[in-house]
Amino acid sequence: MTKVALVTGGTRGIGAAISIALKNAGYVVAANYAGNDEAAKKFKEENDIAVFKWDVSDLEACKKGVAKAEKELGNIDVLVNNAGITRDAMLHKLSPENWGDVIKTNLDSCYNMCAAVVEGMRGRKFGRVVNVSSINALAGQMGQTNYCAAKAGMIGFTKALAREGAFKGITANVIAPGYIKTDMTADVPEKFMAQILAQIPVGRLGNPEEIARAVVFLAADDAGFITGETLNINGGHYMA
Repeated sequence: MTKVALVTGGTRGIGAAISIALKNAGYVVAANYAGNDEAAKKFKEENDIAVFKWDVSDLEACKKGVAKAEKELGNIDVLVNNAGITRDAMLHKLSPENWGDVIKTNLDSCYNMCAAVVEGMRGRKFGRVVNVSSINALAGQMGQTNYCAAKAGMIGFTKALAREGAFKGITANVIAPGYIKTDMTADVPEKFMAQILAQIPVGRLGNPEEIARAVVFLAADDAGFITGETLNINGGHYMA
């Protein structure tokens, strides 16, 4: 039976690459997005992947969104928590609003989405959860206390979920990308980007497809003995 995968933030950047890779691997894919209707429409038309709009920071919206996706496509077997935002500022200038927005979208969303699918996965005794964190969760980054806290929180959350789900056939793993060629890194000032590239042993940014391949690997039926792990994909930039 064809499995269904849901990817949050799944119509742009790394999320789009993940959605496409999962489709190419034979999954039925639901790509969630938050606000860019034009980009979502274009993504759907170009890739023939179903798109669903809701705010992952809102628990009730997640429950309703998952219910809608499952009604249209079938039970969710694979969940990829990829949605994320940045609101960068040094801590002494970081507003409570920008702290809270990042925590809600990047970390609370993991709870919201997993809570919406985990009972079904437990009942069917199968599930794959892949949470997309960041190199900065491990290495830290100036001006990103909110982002680093949220992305580091994902790692602890995933380890606990891995223990809870293991005997029910559910795995939970983290992918921690380094600097990847996306819209987000395109906004990094040229001088700062040159400093970043100088620290990456392979000498380049990663490609979204390189992250997507790892997701497909972890989502597979025969990846059932891998759980609670953090896979660093960063060109050697940070070696844990």
